[in-house]
Amino acid sequence: TPQDFFDTLNQEFHFNLDVAATAANAKLQWFIDKKHDSFKHNWVGNCWMNPPYDKTIGLWVERAYMTAQKGHLVVCLIQGRYTDTKMWHDFVMKASEIRFIKDRLHFRFNGKSARANISNVVVVFRPYCKGPPIVRAIDIRGKFI
Repeated sequence: TPQDFFDTLNQEFHFNLDVAATAANAKLQWFIDKKHDSFKHNWVGNCWMNPPYDKTIGLWVERAYMTAQKGHLVVCLIQGRYTDTKMWHDFVMKASEIRFIKDRLHFRFNGKSARANISNVVVVFRPYCKGPPIVRAIDIRGKFI
């Protein structure tokens, strides 16, 4: 996750737990990595989630929604290509907000910056959300347009 983008969201949401991180890319002091299996731990407080972009995305988004139903906040950065999926309609459409990002984020890999090859969206699951989500637009720094 680009640091300035994360910092903008963190100023708003005050995250305390990164639920899908590695030691190398964790955005917070408290994080859950693959070794400790995020699905075996409670997500509590204000959680940040930038999950793996693979076939498990539905499980991650469902867990984010279910965590919100227990009274916690989960803010997710996911790819924008899922709008036709069951996961999107079952869970994202029950979120509090969907924030579409104008332009593509730039990620760092091995010290080099690369433009994302697909769009991203931020999905905000506030405690006890039921949808429909508010739709907003943000820029690549996370600021509202």
